[in-house]
Amino acid sequence: MSRPASKARKSNTSRKKLSWGVFLTLSILMLVAVLAGALAWLELPMGFKPSVLSESSSPQVLDLSIEPGTSPKSVAQAISDAGADVSPPLLRLWFRLSGQDRAIKAGSYEITPDMSPRTVLNMLARGEESLRYVTLVEGWTFKQFKQTLAKSEALKSSTQGMSDAQIMAQLGRPSVHPEGRFYPDTYSYSKGSTDLAVMNRALKAMDKQLANIWAQKPGILALASPDELLTLASIVEKETGRASDRPIISSVFHNRLKIGMRLQTDPTVIYGLGDAFDGNLRRVDLRTDTPYNTYTRAGLPPTPIAMPGKAALKAAIEPAASNFLYFVAKGDGSSHFSQSLNEHNNAVNKYQRGISKQDP
Repeated sequence: MSRPASKARKSNTSRKKLSWGVFLTLSILMLVAVLAGALAWLELPMGFKPSVLSESSSPQVLDLSIEPGTSPKSVAQAISDAGADVSPPLLRLWFRLSGQDRAIKAGSYEITPDMSPRTVLNMLARGEESLRYVTLVEGWTFKQFKQTLAKSEALKSSTQGMSDAQIMAQLGRPSVHPEGRFYPDTYSYSKGSTDLAVMNRALKAMDKQLANIWAQKPGILALASPDELLTLASIVEKETGRASDRPIISSVFHNRLKIGMRLQTDPTVIYGLGDAFDGNLRRVDLRTDTPYNTYTRAGLPPTPIAMPGKAALKAAIEPAASNFLYFVAKGDGSSHFSQSLNEHNNAVNKYQRGISKQDP
């Protein structure tokens, strides 16, 4: 017996509804699976490509450089080209879906094997560059600064073969002597930065410190300009063995300048000797005239002799109130201060020669 037509149509409709329902359910399950897989992929370490692994038994890091104006698509490709084992199209898709593709910042970055696509994007969006550090020490000369920059990791030398005068011209300070013009501090830089860029930052930092401290100068001061302040501060820096002595040492030089007495400070003589100084300062050196010999010439030397720190700059402009004209190192980092030459000679005998006044 055949079924009525109406019943057959209902049966076909039911089967179609069932098929659509199954299809929809399967589609949802597949979508969920894809999303779950995508989310898992975002958190999985990308690792390095086999070609990178073959070059080193244990590669630690990949260098990634993003230039200004690089498109998100090119960034994804650059990550792959650097050696990360990742699909550029998938990475680009993730950039777009995350909404951070336009937040990627130019810079120098490092990718490690354990980084996931999510981690890398967050790093690029926050601009977390791989930084190195170089420290400029108080009391260093410009020569020591250059030597340190030349040995600094991942810092490009753009001044190799340049004279000091050429370097200063490149920094926009033609005819300015470089000594003392750079502020001693720790400076960060990204891989691939130049030594000239670090110098420029240190130069501007000293400009700022010098201007701020010069603005605090008292009405009566034995210094006529910020340059003289910088020069005196460099001498105070080199003469100070104990931090608490800085203002008193400064007062000695201020007192001498006020009465026209020669500064007679060994560090300036040593600086004037340059490479000829062998570590032993002799009497003949004190009598040999150079522009920096403050035993033979009155006033301040023509330029700073080192890079003074903030404490030395402040001591140079805020000397202690004293009548001292002499000081001598005591051998423990501190100094003995005297008002008269006789007292000073006794102190020299005691602390430098081991002879006390009571000795026969």
